[in-house]
Amino acid sequence: MNTPTHPTITFIGGGNMASAIVGGLLRQGHPASALQIVEPWDEQRVKLAQQFPGVSVLAAASAEMRASDLVVWAVKPQTFKDAALTSQPHLSNALHLSVAAGITSDSMAGWLQTQRIVRAMPNTPALVGLGMTGLFARDGASAADRALVEAVVKTTGELVWVSAEPQLDAVTALSGSGPAYVFYFLEAMRDAGTRMGLPPEVAYQLAVGTFIGASTLAQRSDDPPQVLRERVTSKGGTTYAALTSMEAAGVRAKFEEALFAAQNRAEELGREFGK
Repeated sequence: MNTPTHPTITFIGGGNMASAIVGGLLRQGHPASALQIVEPWDEQRVKLAQQFPGVSVLAAASAEMRASDLVVWAVKPQTFKDAALTSQPHLSNALHLSVAAGITSDSMAGWLQTQRIVRAMPNTPALVGLGMTGLFARDGASAADRALVEAVVKTTGELVWVSAEPQLDAVTALSGSGPAYVFYFLEAMRDAGTRMGLPPEVAYQLAVGTFIGASTLAQRSDDPPQVLRERVTSKGGTTYAALTSMEAAGVRAKFEEALFAAQNRAEELGREFGK
C-alpha cells in the first residue's frame, strides 16, 4: 500500500468517469505511480496511457491490484458482476467505491466479500471539475473510509451524502441523468432561436450563457427557485407568455414523470444485474 496521503487507487473500467477522477487526482498532486486502471479494450488502453503518462494501465485483473487501498468501480451495470468475481481474489484489503448505476451494495458485498463499500452517483460535469455526486456508505465503511472517498470525489466537484441507499436512485434521476435534461433544453432553445432568425451558433451561445447565469444566480441566492422565477415573470409579459404556454402543455408534469421514469430504471438495473 501507498502512504495515507497518496493511497494506491485502482480503477476498474477506464471510461469517462474514471478519466474524470484520475484527471482530478493528478491535478491535485496525486502521484501517477499510485494509480492504475484496468481496461480490457485495447484502443481505450492506448488512449488512457497517452492521456495519463505514468499511470499503469492493465488489460485484466491481476496480482498487481493487491496493493490497492481503494478500488473505484467504473463499469457498466451489466458487466459489474463478472468484473467483481474476477477481481475479488486480488482485492482482499481494499475499500470499494462504485459509480455504477443501480447495482446495490448488497450485491457488491456478496461478490467482493467485504462490507467496506461506498456507492456514488456522479455526473458528467465531473469531466470539467463541476460534477455533482451523491454518496451512500455501508455500515462497514469507517469514518476514515468515508474521508478517503470524499477526498477522491472532491477532485471532480461537489458531493452530498444520503442516509438511505434507495435515495441514490433519486440522485440518479435528478443529478446523475440531469445533464442530459439540460442538454435537451439547450437543443430546443438553439433550434427555436434558429427558427426565429438567429444564427445557430448565436442561439446556442445565448442558451448556454443563460443556463450558466441562471444556475449561478440560484446557487448564490438564498431565495427559492419559485421566487427567482417570479422576479423574471411580469404578468402579461414575454416570460409570462412562455410559462403559461408550458403550463398549458403540461410540461412540468411531464418533466416530473420523466424523472420518475429514470428513478424506476435505476431500481430495475439493480434487480436485473445485481443477482
